[in-house]
Amino acid sequence: MRRGTLIIPEPAARDASTGSPVEAPAQREKLVTEFSFLLPRGYVDGSGTVHRDGVMRLATARDELVPLRDDRVRENPAYLTVVLLSRVIERIGTMDDIHPGIVENLFATDLAFLQDLYRRVNTEGHTRATVTCPSCDHHFAVDVSGGRLGES
Repeated sequence: MRRGTLIIPEPAARDASTGSPVEAPAQREKLVTEFSFLLPRGYVDGSGTVHRDGVMRLATARDELVPLRDDRVRENPAYLTVVLLSRVIERIGTMDDIHPGIVENLFATDLAFLQDLYRRVNTEGHTRATVTCPSCDHHFAVDVSGGRLGES
């Protein structure tokens, strides 16, 4: 006769109001909706303060549709980037009222960085990129959101 351990699973948790099964907290996957970044150059405000760190959130369908009705975008389709980024950037430095005027005044390097970050988080779902060391040909992943070395 073979001996073993009998494992009896815990009963599934149930919603008190509906009686429906509820996933255990450990089994739930957490959806990341905000991504921190560090601008390569930084936004310079009217007083000369440089703001580099910020937060971008995932875009909604509304974020992508509303700018299409904007007259500035109708007149100049390239302006779509400015309006769209102003909708999804939650904060740059100490500023949390991000509007198209702020995005317009970003350095081109920072605008390109934010466009790439937007594409990565909204199409790929992460801020990592695979890179290759030009010296040794080693492949590894880096976080392009701008975290400092040694931070997790």
